[in-house]
Parts: sequence; structure tokens; C-alpha cells
Amino acid sequence: MKFIHFADAHLDSPFRGLSFLPSKAFNQIYNAANQSLKRIVDLALSEQVDLVLIAGDTFDSNHPSPHSQLLFAQEIKRLTDAQIQVVMIFGNHDHMKRSELLVTPSPYFKLLGPDEKVEQVTFTTKTGFTYDVVGFSYLNNHITSDKLPEFPEKGANYTFGMMHAQEKTSTNSQNVYAPFTVQEMQELNYDYFALGHIHARRTLSTEPLIVYPGNIQGRHINELGPKGCYLGEVNEASRETKIDFYATSPIIWQSVQLELTAGLSKADLQAKILASLTAEQTTYFSLQLLGARFLTEEETDLITDSDFWQNLSLQLAADSQLVDVRFKEQEQLQLNDHDQAAFNQAADEIFAPEEFKQIIKDWAKKDELTAQAADQPEFLQAVKELAQVKLAAKLKGIDDETQEN
Repeated sequence: MKFIHFADAHLDSPFRGLSFLPSKAFNQIYNAANQSLKRIVDLALSEQVDLVLIAGDTFDSNHPSPHSQLLFAQEIKRLTDAQIQVVMIFGNHDHMKRSELLVTPSPYFKLLGPDEKVEQVTFTTKTGFTYDVVGFSYLNNHITSDKLPEFPEKGANYTFGMMHAQEKTSTNSQNVYAPFTVQEMQELNYDYFALGHIHARRTLSTEPLIVYPGNIQGRHINELGPKGCYLGEVNEASRETKIDFYATSPIIWQSVQLELTAGLSKADLQAKILASLTAEQTTYFSLQLLGARFLTEEETDLITDSDFWQNLSLQLAADSQLVDVRFKEQEQLQLNDHDQAAFNQAADEIFAPEEFKQIIKDWAKKDELTAQAADQPEFLQAVKELAQVKLAAKLKGIDDETQEN
């Protein structure tokens, strides 16, 4: 028996923060998840799998666009027309009613547990191998209860469990996505647990297999590397299961570090950056510059300009793009004791959480994304580092002038 397991397609995902891209590149990333889904279906058809498991968050919201609904329905029909069984659950993003899903009714398509109640179904492959699938769908965007006690004991059949869920944490306020522990999932002794929700590939257990496939297309720089699905094969005699990852995402995100050890001309700096951004397939790069103290203020302004990114991108392979630049200064500013104390005091005052929020208050009102960024520690750290780089450039200029005089 062969099966495919994927999750977190997030069709209709907005890809915010990339509006500066030219229309061709923006359309490319906007349609990337759709293309990845089509490639997964192509793989299912070419491998003649018996089952496709879709573990939640197929859509980015519970009100998906007509375009994404119709595209998904079309891809499911390709599978059901080939008599491939599809079992799907809704996640916390696409919590919907079955009646809102445009998939054509078919004995080869099953939405599992649409009322948030654990449901078990039984199917038989063309070769006569019988298996069970057990799981539930979200009807609301949060499920705070542990659903595993509702799962039935394993019977004689090979058994798949399905959940869109997150491991329990010590912080109760975070346990809102059907929280579970690996131990209690292992104790069910199901043959394969198909999970969704976490966008990074993870195998939580090998005996039995408890697997997150990750999402099918990275949407930002925190979702690095190839994305896709797992293709599994079950030995029908021994019940042994083997899985292999298949990359289907047309675009990957990659973080690149470039260390500066001395000042460079703009031309040499540009050449160094280009040499660091190598790609064999379409790649969206985030560049982290170490040793940013060697940059002049003019160079810093140049590198943070999206027009500069676009000019570099025209020279990259495979329609790749530079979409993010971050600065990292590993050394402290060299100041005399008095100036260092004043600098530290100013930094503590300006970057105190409440003071910083007040400074960016008007900027944060622009839209929901800026408001979210203003609350993120990573954003605050990036602003601190950029401020330090710019200040270092100014202080270096003052020091140079003093030495020349």
C-alpha cells in the first residue's frame, strides 16, 4: 500500500512584505502553493498511491477565495477520478462546515470528523488490504481540550491517526490547538500518525511513526528550505512503514550570511553579495551581513533599499530574488567610558518596551502587519542592530575627521 501525507497548504496565503517585487515575481510566489499542490497530486497519480491524507489548513482562512476553492476541488477530482482515496481534516485556519467545501461528492473523498468529534472510517485497497483512518476536523479556530482520549483503541487493521495539533507546553495559554503529548500518542499504538500545524518537517516518533510533513510552500524567511510531502509505503505482510520526503515547492527560502572584515567599495560590496547568492532553483534570499560596522552610512542606505535588491536579483540564477537584508554587529562600539555610559543609557531608554512602542505608535497604525511586527522581539532586535550600525558609521566619520584635523 502507498500513501501521501501532506498538510498546511495555506492556499490564499497573502505573502505580506513582498509587495515591492515586480509583478512577475509577485505572481510567482502568490501561485507557488497552488503549483506545489498540483505537483503533489501529480506525484500521487504517477506513484499510483492508494491514499492521500490531508492534515489540515488546506486554506489560509475559513472563507477561502472562489479561485482556491475551485482549484482545490479540481485537484481532488483528479485523485478521485483515479480512484485514489482522499481523507481530509480541517485545521485551525480553515475551520469550516462540510457544506462550504466545493469538492464534488465521491466515495473516494472523505472529510473526517467535521463536527470536531473523533471519527473512524475503514477502507480497502484494490489489492484487498484493509486499513482504518481516525481523526477529527476543527469547527472553531481553537481546540483547548486533549482529543487523544477520544481516539478508539487500535483494532486488527493497519491504522492511521490524523490530527492538526500541537504538543502540550507548560504555558496553558498556548495549549489551544488540540494539545497532546507524544507519549500518549505512542500509547495508542497506531501504525502511522499524520499530523499538521507545524510548518517544519518533524518526526516525533519512529515506533510508531508520528510525523509532521511541514507546509507545502514556504511563505517567509522563517520557513526555510524545500517543502513538500511524504510518500509512504506499507509492507502489507509485515506492516512495516517507510516514508520518503518529496520536495514540491517551486520556491525555497534561504538565509545567507556574509561576513565583512574590512571596508569595501560599493562595487566590491555588490560583487561579494552576488557571489554569496547562489541557487539551482528559484530561491528567495535573506542576507545577513556580519561585521556591518565596516559599512559607511551611504552603503547601509543603499543595501536597505529594495530597488538595490531588485537590481541584484536581475543578476541571480533561476529567477531568484533578494527579498530581505539584516545587519549583525558582533563587536561593541569602541567609545571612551563617559560616551559609552551615555550611549548605554540612551539605548536602554529608547528601546525600553513601552518607550519603543510610543516611538513607533503612528507607524504601527498603518496595518495589521506593522502592528504585529512592533510586538515581535525579533523586529526590536533588528531595529537595534540597524541603529547600532548607523551610529557606528556616524561615529567613525567623526573619528576620521578628528584624526585628519
